[in-house]
Amino acid sequence: MSGIDAMIAIRTEFPEARIIILTTFEGDVEIQRALEAGARAYVLKSTPPKELMDVIRKVDAGKKPISPNIAAQLAEHYGDEGLTDREIEVLRQVAEGNRNRDIAEKLFISEETVKVHIKHLMDKLGANDRTQAVAIGVRRGIIHL
Repeated sequence: MSGIDAMIAIRTEFPEARIIILTTFEGDVEIQRALEAGARAYVLKSTPPKELMDVIRKVDAGKKPISPNIAAQLAEHYGDEGLTDREIEVLRQVAEGNRNRDIAEKLFISEETVKVHIKHLMDKLGANDRTQAVAIGVRRGIIHL
């Protein structure tokens, strides 16, 4: 279970829980998912101890602090068209090294449909090729390897 999934489970039982995500993942999609799921703050493990203490105090006081670095990550792709669930699934299959024909068989769709999904996800991510699409997907937290 991921940290975000664990937080969702905790907040299901304890809706008032004030949870801070402490992580190494700095992709905008991962950050957005955590905040939408109810995280009060999203902090990188590289955060200096004094700043981490400030975040803990602010969350305890009922605030939702966001560091400038995290805000910049969110702002960089704010308003971008997100990938559909199917495009994410195709991207995962590409990351696993599958060819279009293999992806089509696994997802029970035609090879032409796979090509269309790949074209759309590459356009949305601003990728020049499949490898770059996977790299962008990992960096932004859309997929995990």
